[in-house]
Amino acid sequence: MGLHPDRLFPADERTRAIAREIHQRTTDLPLVSPHGHVDPRLMSQNRPFPDPARLFVVPDHYLTRMLYSQGVTPDELGVPSVKGEPSEVDGRTIWRRFAEHYHLFRGTPSKMWLDYTFAEVFGIYKQLGADTADEFYDHLSARLTEPAYRPRALFDRFNIEVLATTESPIDSLEPHAALEAIPTANGRRWGGRGGKVITTFRPDNLVEPDWPGWKERVEQLGEITGEDTSTFDGFLAALRKRRQDFIAAGATTTDHGNRTALTFDDPAKAAEIFHKALKGDLEGREHRLLPAHMLVEFARMSVEDGLVMQLHPGSERNHNQWLYEGWGRDVGGDIPDATNYTWALKPLLDAFGNNPRFKIVLYTLDETVFSREIAPLAGGYSSVFIGAPWWFLDSPEGMRRFREAVHETAGFYNTAGFVDDTRAFCSIPARHDVARRVDAAYLARLVAEHRMTESEAAEVAVDLAYNLPRKIYGLGPHPSPRPTDSLRSSFPKPE
Repeated sequence: MGLHPDRLFPADERTRAIAREIHQRTTDLPLVSPHGHVDPRLMSQNRPFPDPARLFVVPDHYLTRMLYSQGVTPDELGVPSVKGEPSEVDGRTIWRRFAEHYHLFRGTPSKMWLDYTFAEVFGIYKQLGADTADEFYDHLSARLTEPAYRPRALFDRFNIEVLATTESPIDSLEPHAALEAIPTANGRRWGGRGGKVITTFRPDNLVEPDWPGWKERVEQLGEITGEDTSTFDGFLAALRKRRQDFIAAGATTTDHGNRTALTFDDPAKAAEIFHKALKGDLEGREHRLLPAHMLVEFARMSVEDGLVMQLHPGSERNHNQWLYEGWGRDVGGDIPDATNYTWALKPLLDAFGNNPRFKIVLYTLDETVFSREIAPLAGGYSSVFIGAPWWFLDSPEGMRRFREAVHETAGFYNTAGFVDDTRAFCSIPARHDVARRVDAAYLARLVAEHRMTESEAAEVAVDLAYNLPRKIYGLGPHPSPRPTDSLRSSFPKPE
């Protein structure tokens, strides 16, 4: 069973033919991944991947969430308990359980990504199910022992040009230092400025005072930087200093997952709240005001040091309290929430929205704001760009609705191109493939309706897939990418 070459293209034959031609312009472009969550140690240590269950199932909350919705508990899927309670440890047992429930993913993006990965990366052209579970497991296990399936070999085979990881200001950047010391065949560095693997500054756990352990992390930041973080000025100085360390490790962006897009610009009030938080004396909604002011402070820092700001609010984290208490964060217990941008961001945009040195990329989980708020903001401020559909919206239908919602107001060039936003390293090519096909389908419709020429559409497709991510996320002109080794030629379909 192979992947259909016309997947995600329009059903209408004429428009489908146009989509094929447009998509062909992007198939061999390098992958640019400026917003992701792959562990940098994966690349620096370059160890073989673990068994298939721990590669694909255990860490992927897209998968464990769906199975839990059908009554399969996280411990049955090997997700470690934060209470030390037993979880399944046998990889084959976990894999069989997953395969028995694979039908739950029919028609979903998760199944599309996995089917692509099984076929194009690992050369399995069958359907996963209870009857093929062991065959898949044995095939994958054998491949994972081969040098060609080590992380850095796959990185090059996937034709990834740059991959951004995400670290907190108190995280060690040692994996990035180790990457910078690794030689490459073509002269490009693995790490550091202009490297293949770069970091991203993600300070959420230092600006949300109700996050458990916040005070201890603030103290740790002071120890790392040598600044007195018991004062608000010292806290800001420590963050500025740490940003310089991240820039040296290749960072071109910051990433902010605030609960809301609320901003307010009042340093004196923020200092008061900061000191109250250190004492544990916050009242009412004060714990929401420190992150709101810090967005303005981080925008100010971006004007100073040039890091592009990314904001993706609107997730009610750990909504499922039982999941959080049993298995911790990032196991599928988060729920999207309605989000306001127009008035919430006004203090920040009043201060920096027209500053040529400032750039902010806005993401959302609230589709209702694409046409009502985010597209008009991107069309009305030179600093604002629209981020790709993210998380719950990272799907063929979500991408199509996104283009329809934002294009007529903001055009293509106020969007920031595609980002895969994933922890699942092996799914990166699949996610880019889906995005490029969906964009080709949308552009083909514009051509078929005589709203664009085919040459214009082809140029836009290349810009969306490659040029815009490099430009908007501060990656600069492309570094003369190597000739493409396509996945299909690297992993030929057996006769």
